[in-house]
Amino acid sequence: MKRKIFLDNASTTPLRKEVYISLLKTLKRFGNPSSNHSLGVYNKYNIEYSRIKIAKILKISAEEIIFTSSGTEANNLILRNCVKNLRVQCIITSLLEHKSVLETVYDLYLQYDIIVKFVTFNSKGEIDLNHLRKLLKENTKITLVSLMYVNNEIGNILNIKKVSEICREFNTYLHSDTIQAIGHLNLNLNKLNIHFASASAHKFYGPYGIGFAYIKQNISIKSFITGGLQEKNRRAGTENIYGIIGMTEALKLAYNNLNYEKNYIKNIKKYCIKKLQNNIPNLIFNGLSKNINQSIYTILSIAFPKKYLISLNLDLKGVIISQSSACISSEYSHVFKALYKKTKIYIQDLTFLRISFGIFNKKKEIKKFLKLLLSFF
Repeated sequence: MKRKIFLDNASTTPLRKEVYISLLKTLKRFGNPSSNHSLGVYNKYNIEYSRIKIAKILKISAEEIIFTSSGTEANNLILRNCVKNLRVQCIITSLLEHKSVLETVYDLYLQYDIIVKFVTFNSKGEIDLNHLRKLLKENTKITLVSLMYVNNEIGNILNIKKVSEICREFNTYLHSDTIQAIGHLNLNLNKLNIHFASASAHKFYGPYGIGFAYIKQNISIKSFITGGLQEKNRRAGTENIYGIIGMTEALKLAYNNLNYEKNYIKNIKKYCIKKLQNNIPNLIFNGLSKNINQSIYTILSIAFPKKYLISLNLDLKGVIISQSSACISSEYSHVFKALYKKTKIYIQDLTFLRISFGIFNKKKEIKKFLKLLLSFF
């Protein structure tokens, strides 16, 4: 099959060759990590060694990492524990969050009758930090603020340092969905002063079905999956040793090559921005994705006057691209609906494309994609 031009890296990334090789070697191993015989102990050692390596990369303690099956599970583990075990009575979030946060918060609201408040934002998706401060100042309940570091649809980078300062001022828990940030930004989770974060390996060229939750030291949580004492009784179920080792290798390579790959992809994004704005009439850049300094270099979100089935036509011509988040089945995601309510533009009149770049994209592929896309205008 002819190689496709893959521009949907925000939904998933291809495996690095080195990760693929490490997985092949790992698949030869067997032995339940919870067993006390030599095969089990060996695999348990590899899990703990992986935990230490990830912790070292992110400048945190190994005890602060809990392995999960995905970023979605990590978000669920954190949010459900905050309400059930840390007695959080109020959650402050935004309508721009990932569905794994918004739907979990809604479920917790139905189950526990917690207070849910939404911080406001402008038409570019910039969170109103003054409004966040106001909400916290008015609140007397035990509170969790949950705001994503990098938006998965429009690429906005949150001023997480400022948010953490505000939360610290009001003695509030802070959770950040860092799934689009880890592996792409040089993060020191300890210095960020957040209590909780989430990650997913397949967003940084690792395998599917593995992620982790960061839980700040001295915060006690319990597993919401019952039936085992794994992960120090914080997440029941036999550990995915293959995924853990593959994820560790992927994260190590991501940070070893971060500066070079960041600059490489950033140049591709700059090239795309220039070509698109010079050739597409009435083009809109969603959020801050056009701003190189305020958005992640891997995501460019655009909208233009209605062009039916454009992503399907591009797919037929060998270009894989998304019209929305992979977690959204409808044509218009909740993020775009929320953003465009703040404008006089009718969302029904627009076509949306999320172009998300990765380390395997070549300049010649980008040129071919742009030529195909511009042929529709």
